[in-house]
Amino acid sequence: MPELPEVETTARLLEPDLVGRRIRGVDVRWPRTLGGQSEHALREGLVGARITTAGRRAKYLVFDLERGRRPAGYLVVHLRMSGRLFVAPARAAESSHLRVRLSLDRGVLDFDDVRKFGRFFFAADRDAVFASLGPEPLGDELDAASFGRALRSRKRMLKPLLLDQTFLAGLGNIYVDESLFRSGLHPLRRSDRVPQAAAGRLFEEIRATLNEAIAREGSSFDSFYRTPTGQPGSYQHQFLVYGRDGRPCLRCGRTLVKIVVGQRGTHFCTRCQPAPRQRG
Repeated sequence: MPELPEVETTARLLEPDLVGRRIRGVDVRWPRTLGGQSEHALREGLVGARITTAGRRAKYLVFDLERGRRPAGYLVVHLRMSGRLFVAPARAAESSHLRVRLSLDRGVLDFDDVRKFGRFFFAADRDAVFASLGPEPLGDELDAASFGRALRSRKRMLKPLLLDQTFLAGLGNIYVDESLFRSGLHPLRRSDRVPQAAAGRLFEEIRATLNEAIAREGSSFDSFYRTPTGQPGSYQHQFLVYGRDGRPCLRCGRTLVKIVVGQRGTHFCTRCQPAPRQRG
């Protein structure tokens, strides 16, 4: 599933082609992509609106809309497992996986989705859609100190806590594993037992990992994730632990291992990320 860096890359690459474009029509090929919203509601919200920004909240793409220079809601897209959003010429050939096409005043915006898990809908109220999400790891809501306090206020294992979108928005399996390795913390360590210095290091490594992945346009370790220009990301070539189980650690040489934590494959080094001590 695309995580924060892949979604941020998509928003940045779409922005030059979308901002200022007016939506002329809506063609829904797979109604379930709307997540329960009616096609009529989607058309009512989108047709005639102009796109003013292309951005991101957590793992969602968010496009601000206006009518008559007044805010007019939002187009919200979640790529899920295999979604791809891109701008094409008006007469571009249609993919067999096309789920929604928006006709613009110049070109079309296509949403392809092989596995059909993605979501594409109109929202009148942005806050209502994202009310349950936690703070952004790259935003200004958190610093190292407040992140440490948030960790210690929970009594959960680090890996599932960092995947919890109500705690921190946008992280997924790849970047949690990479960040925990870079900070030397075991994925099963209890969050309330992480000292402030280690919490601060984890916070900085999360931000550094995400920024480096964005600079490389995300990670493409399968055929599904491609940028709006059709190119793969390249951060997968920088992975330190994710998907490298059975291979030597690039820091210490010990064989990396994979365990399952909360039904998620979890990759780490038993030497660089020592297991937490058991307390009686």
